[in-house]
Amino acid sequence: MSFRPFTSESYAQDDRPEAWRDVLAAVGLQPATAHSFYDGHATASHRHAVGVALTRMAAGAQSVGPLPQANEDLPIALMPLEDGMVLKSAGGHRIVPVGHLVLLPRSGDWSIVFQRDMRAIVLSVTTSALHGRLSGKPRLGEPRVVPPNGFADVFARLLDATARTLDNLSDAEWNAVAQSLVDLLLTLAHQLAASTSDAGSSATQAALLHRICQTIERRLDDPDLVPARVAQAEGISERYLQKLFETVGDNFTHYVRERRLQRAWADLSNPVEAHRSISEIAYAYGFGDSAHFSRAFRHRFGLPPREFRQQEAERATLQHGVAGQRGWPQEALAQLRTHQSVEARSNVSRSDAEEPRAAGRRHHHLPVEASRIHWGYFSRSLSPQIEITSGDTITIETLTQHASDAPDMMIAGDAGAESVFGWTREKKNVDRRGAGPMDASVFGRGAGEGFGVHICTGPVAVKDAQPGDVLEVRILDIVPRASRSPNHAGRVFGSSVAAWWGYHYNEFLGGPKPREIVTIYEIFDDPEEPHARALYSYRWEPQTDPFGVVHATYDYPGVPVAPATVKRRHAVLDGIRIPLRPHFGVIAVAPREVDFVDSVPPSYFGGNLDNWRLGKGATVYLPVSVPGALLSVGDSHATQGDGELSGTAIECSMTGTFEVILHKKADLAGQAFADLSYPLIETETDWVLTGFSHPNYLAEFGAQGQSEVYAKSSLDLAMKDAFRKMRRFLMNVKGLSEDEAIALMSAAVDFGVTQVVDGNWGVHAILSKRLFQDAT
Repeated sequence: MSFRPFTSESYAQDDRPEAWRDVLAAVGLQPATAHSFYDGHATASHRHAVGVALTRMAAGAQSVGPLPQANEDLPIALMPLEDGMVLKSAGGHRIVPVGHLVLLPRSGDWSIVFQRDMRAIVLSVTTSALHGRLSGKPRLGEPRVVPPNGFADVFARLLDATARTLDNLSDAEWNAVAQSLVDLLLTLAHQLAASTSDAGSSATQAALLHRICQTIERRLDDPDLVPARVAQAEGISERYLQKLFETVGDNFTHYVRERRLQRAWADLSNPVEAHRSISEIAYAYGFGDSAHFSRAFRHRFGLPPREFRQQEAERATLQHGVAGQRGWPQEALAQLRTHQSVEARSNVSRSDAEEPRAAGRRHHHLPVEASRIHWGYFSRSLSPQIEITSGDTITIETLTQHASDAPDMMIAGDAGAESVFGWTREKKNVDRRGAGPMDASVFGRGAGEGFGVHICTGPVAVKDAQPGDVLEVRILDIVPRASRSPNHAGRVFGSSVAAWWGYHYNEFLGGPKPREIVTIYEIFDDPEEPHARALYSYRWEPQTDPFGVVHATYDYPGVPVAPATVKRRHAVLDGIRIPLRPHFGVIAVAPREVDFVDSVPPSYFGGNLDNWRLGKGATVYLPVSVPGALLSVGDSHATQGDGELSGTAIECSMTGTFEVILHKKADLAGQAFADLSYPLIETETDWVLTGFSHPNYLAEFGAQGQSEVYAKSSLDLAMKDAFRKMRRFLMNVKGLSEDEAIALMSAAVDFGVTQVVDGNWGVHAILSKRLFQDAT
């Protein structure tokens, strides 16, 4: 097959620049300067045929320029997939909007600057693709930016559709599509080469018009943006201003109106902006009257703004399958930026149960209560609950988000649990539950929409932690949280739900189909045989929360279960004792890419790893990506099998004691966790490497990441990632050759399915330390 994927996870940090240079070279590009190598997380899907190469790439901020190729004149086609791309050429600097095509000559003094992230599609066609045909090779002296109109729109749509399905096309299908792309590119290039520069205007006029358009772009929010004011600011007459627009077949008023509507359209379909009202968006682009904006939007796009927004949400929901939609709808969900929307902000505390320890180290205690947790999301903007120093220990209390499945056992009488789960008609103590919008405008479930479900205690700031460092978290102890109810005092309970997001959900044999089943367990922390026994189960029936919202499925965390709806089935798993594997499903540092991140899909920052090996005596190493690291812990489990097939483990509130050690970037060389870009688990006997379908889905998919990861995960991708990471570990940490690493993996490394229910599916690779006890 001609399909070739690339991921930076295959390479050690020092090898990434050269590997990324090869990716760029395949489509005729190279780093623009010697200092613009990118060595962070990057992915690329690449397909080639004779003389044709198509790549969809995602990486961090960087600059690229042409890689001169002798006797090649056909231009390179590039299309950005996110905002933030600037074209630098002799004609000046130009911002290239999403969806526009850029045709780039094979040589010349130009560069493309990706200011935030590089997310683009690149098509490179050489003369070999012409198969001897006469094409009158078009020669472009300067880069040309082509809006998606007419023929260019046809080309752009095919380019985007092909790039999205590269890995699914057969070789025959790809060859047919590739030839179509060649023909379309040639036709478009001929059109541009035959046209006069900038549609008849001089280079000076083009530069002036570009500067005017930039001025307009910066002032779209000004309702008094009129030709006279812009002309005055540029030192030209209003008549000359209008003449400049006439040279490109437009006029000032139409251009401004079109740009405002296009920007509003983009915001209404952008998940980053979904928390803003339609009126806010209209005012932001100079529309002083909501009714006028609604009429103008409908006239331009065929739907009023509100219906358009709803249509986009429904379309994305249908596209991604499950009606309940555990993850973010692709274009309807907010990544809220404002700090004011984060609940339960506390000042940094250093006085909470601190006790002096040897050598100046301290022990801290972080109790669980509503003001000390964040529910269903991670955020780089959360204020830390406490700051600790490297080498300190800390006891962290956690609550399971499933305590409301049996509130009489797991909440009643427990002041901490009652604080967190408290919910009456008048007030919900922890309102936000998930990373979604606060106004529940997507599905109406409740604040946060349940896009993310885990109760996380913290975050804990680690003094002097900076991006590039590694945080070592040693789990010293795990103690189950006993019931404080007078009727059940001292006993420990847990819950497991066979839910709609489970792997089994569409595979029932008997009726009713489908169904969700809650099973309540008692946990016996017997020193000789710790185990869990099922007490009873019940079928989930529609629950009406205290705010009056009906939850037909288990779609929002912490909904109080009405006792009258619980029809207990006893003698469940009768006589079966399930061995305990106490562990924390969630141990995370804050991710850097966006502000509000769904707690369900795990990634490089840790999060919802759901690996039972993260128990007492284990250690997890996490790459730090924000100042202070911002460590959070939650999702405690009494036990879990690999796969977590039905949707949950036996969820049980627990308290953990941890030792936290900071390893500075400058001191990582020679360590097993050097060059770390993923959660690495160490036990007494093994190294456990965590692979994911998408190792950094936030970087790979950009603004749509928290939706795309649910739609595109697979065990095949997770297995490939685990293999790549283990190969890298064996080569760069253990010093094996690639052939030796592959031989050892097949003979002695155990690969297992971690989980298939967390959006970003997981496969772990277990490497026994005993293999190297005699190695030199």
